[in-house]
Amino acid sequence: MNAPAAYLKRMEERLPDFAAYAACLSLPPYKGIRVNTLKISAEEFAGISPFSLSPVPWEASGYYIAEEKPGRSAYHDAGLFYVQEPSAMCAAPLLDVRPGERVLDLCAAPGGKGTQLAQAMRGQGILVLNEKIPARAKILLQNVERMGIVNAVVTCADPETIAERFEGYFDKVLVDAPCSGEGMLRKEEEAAANWSPENVAMCAARQKKLLYSAARTVRAGGQLVYSTCTFAEEEDEENAAGFLARHPEFTLMEQKKIYPHREKGEGHFAALFVREGESRCRLRPGKERAERQALSAFSAFADAFLKERPAGRAISFGESLCAVPEDLFSLDGLRVLRAGLALGSVRGGRFEPAHALALAAPGYFREKADYTQEEISCYLHGEEMPCMLRGWCAVSVDGFPVGLGKAVGGVLKNHYPKGLRR
Repeated sequence: MNAPAAYLKRMEERLPDFAAYAACLSLPPYKGIRVNTLKISAEEFAGISPFSLSPVPWEASGYYIAEEKPGRSAYHDAGLFYVQEPSAMCAAPLLDVRPGERVLDLCAAPGGKGTQLAQAMRGQGILVLNEKIPARAKILLQNVERMGIVNAVVTCADPETIAERFEGYFDKVLVDAPCSGEGMLRKEEEAAANWSPENVAMCAARQKKLLYSAARTVRAGGQLVYSTCTFAEEEDEENAAGFLARHPEFTLMEQKKIYPHREKGEGHFAALFVREGESRCRLRPGKERAERQALSAFSAFADAFLKERPAGRAISFGESLCAVPEDLFSLDGLRVLRAGLALGSVRGGRFEPAHALALAAPGYFREKADYTQEEISCYLHGEEMPCMLRGWCAVSVDGFPVGLGKAVGGVLKNHYPKGLRR
């Protein structure tokens, strides 16, 4: 890895053990996965894993792997794991998220930490995953669906808009801020090419604004975690100290920094704050309801093909029918990509299920068309498959759903989304 000379000089001035850090830059980066405990326990996954696993100390479902391209496994398509750099797993556990809480990930794409928070929520409560950039928000939504998350609202809004809308609303808030990416230098050549003192300063200024927006959304007694994947004090410790100076209602409870030559991770910073005093929240549950025709069509579909119906309140969202938490806030005036679990839509007078419904945790379909690792690749390519079932079913690999199919006359019609096919 060719690190910029100015960067190396800067690190030499700041690290007493710089020689060890410099030596590690020529070593391969750490790689990891996080088991999706919404669908399978870490112990169960270890028994079927196609990779050799070594535990990550700060995340119970996290593992180091040596596999270069774990995303090629069909278990990835089934949402059994998320590919995540090991040190990046350290931030979300600091929030100690519990089922039933209101949780915000302000800068959520592509979804590593947000899906980590969702695992702790166990499908209960309200999780808002926000991403300002539309293209990245779409990737975030794909990962939310793949991981089977049913209680998330994926938004595409400016952080200041989120702050105004959700003042004092959330129990737990995560700000994984865009940064100069010094912890990505071994992993991404682009990070090294883009590094400069000017970029560090620009990132630090942007992060301050994100932190101040996030602070407004935390209720009294709530918690806020600020994290980056950089080593720059301007973006890490100095931003944390500046935040406390400007927000005396917050107290710093814990601060953690990972360097690749000291711990097994590429690099991460995380700080946990608790809010004291008082807060106000004017947000109330929404009144959105489902269109009668869509609800009737879904009811008939569920009776025929589902073993149970998703919990929550059914609402019409565009052309789709979704199941959302009962006390979900109003969606009016907010740019939302998806609210809760997409159930499907009415087409030609009949209900057509959504891809997300097949992957939702726990599984809802009565029937599964199950295939081996070798066979499922044909389905993931978009091919029709032999199948002796009848009607709509989840298509699974070794019992774990990867998508939808409709069996007719011994053939499984492929309903795997064209944009996901490989």
